[in-house]
Amino acid sequence: MSAVVFEKLRKEFGKVVAVDEVDLSIEPGTFVGLIGHNGAGKTTTLRMLMGLLRPTSGRVLIDGLDVMANPREARKRFGAVPEEAAVYPYLTAREYLTFIAEVRGGGDVEQALALTGLGEDADRLLREYSQGMRRKTALAAALLGKPSVLVLDESLNGLDPPSAAMVKATLRQLVDQGTTVILSTHVIETVQAAADRVIMLAHGRVVADVSTDGMAEGDLEDMFLRLLEETRDAGRS
Repeated sequence: MSAVVFEKLRKEFGKVVAVDEVDLSIEPGTFVGLIGHNGAGKTTTLRMLMGLLRPTSGRVLIDGLDVMANPREARKRFGAVPEEAAVYPYLTAREYLTFIAEVRGGGDVEQALALTGLGEDADRLLREYSQGMRRKTALAAALLGKPSVLVLDESLNGLDPPSAAMVKATLRQLVDQGTTVILSTHVIETVQAAADRVIMLAHGRVVADVSTDGMAEGDLEDMFLRLLEETRDAGRS
């Protein structure tokens, strides 16, 4: 069974088509990089995956569950880290994760702290954390409950190089254990270094779906720029 399926997914905002007939299937244990220009439809697609937006037509399945028809069960299957991670500043990281675990109905707080390298700082107030440490706290919260699908929307931004390397290593470990990771980012180098598969959106449509296996340095960026220019030319004609 596929971990995530988008079936003819479409989202309209008035006369604007943000996502246009996206058809995709993602297998378990795959690290997917989602790239595209500003306004390509990446965040809208992810928000429909997480059940935060209702599709105009089509549907999203997580582990065979329709996200809109079975919202509670579907949400148990994924963890998410948004671009702007919101945490409670007057709690410690350990207190915050304990609270999230209670809300979610379980989760190994100590393991989540260890996976994200927060163990030594777990009892500091979150208001004392840097932006990068808050992102790692949000990632730790998303890992509680061992989700089968992990959604990251620009979530590696703001991490210093050692933290980014540690987080990418953690994500690779999770993927090797069967977790599906979907990372939306503008940083092409991160996608080529970390992802197994790259999906590019342009104007709400899938314009590329490729494996990173065998790609040389710079190949993905070249492809991105070429396809972006081609879609612009198509829009002008």
